[in-house]
Amino acid sequence: MIDDLFSRLDSEDQRREILADGAMLLHGCAHAQAPALLAAVDEIAAAAPFRRMQTPGALRMSVAMSNCGALGWISGRQGYRYSPLDPDSGRQWPAMPAVFCELAQKAAAAAGFPGFTPDACLINRYEPGSKLSLHQDKDEPDLGAPIVSVSLGLPAVFLFGGLQRKEPTTRLLLAHGDVVVWGGPARRRYHGVQTLKQGLFPETGNCRINLTFRKAGPPGRQ
Repeated sequence: MIDDLFSRLDSEDQRREILADGAMLLHGCAHAQAPALLAAVDEIAAAAPFRRMQTPGALRMSVAMSNCGALGWISGRQGYRYSPLDPDSGRQWPAMPAVFCELAQKAAAAAGFPGFTPDACLINRYEPGSKLSLHQDKDEPDLGAPIVSVSLGLPAVFLFGGLQRKEPTTRLLLAHGDVVVWGGPARRRYHGVQTLKQGLFPETGNCRINLTFRKAGPPGRQ
């Protein structure tokens, strides 16, 4: 099914949009897999519930998070970092579902990054009023690997900037099933999500689910 999906990427509803050198928006490319992806999110959240993590400055993030894969991204007074254990339970994060891995690998290859093997998936749940400030993804030791970001549920405005925070940002309305991939010269670009607006989506209710795939372990580790 996924092979058929990517063979249609250049059709009217499955098109590729180049955002910058090393960055691409794949319109609707996860739409067919959305039911399986959301079902997997429910299973992951049952084992590692969503939580609003604390920043190093003792503030609570507006976005609720969980993780799956060998490593999970966590935040607290000790800073931002990756850990193989869920700090709330002391157990390993749930394994990354096969449908997650296959989609991430296919999307990365379609954007020009073949051989991507994610070992971490950050699962963000946005509710109306939540947002993600401009930031760089730089906690990973292997910055040669791309980021693959999948949007599910309510639409959101994605901000894609430059290599400096003060550079202008491009505003992209991401719909259910859209995937953004950035790596190479775009890997350190600033990005964020504007405040999510009120709404209801049939499969997710009043929220947006974002899957962010990364290579978080040391280079060469699978």
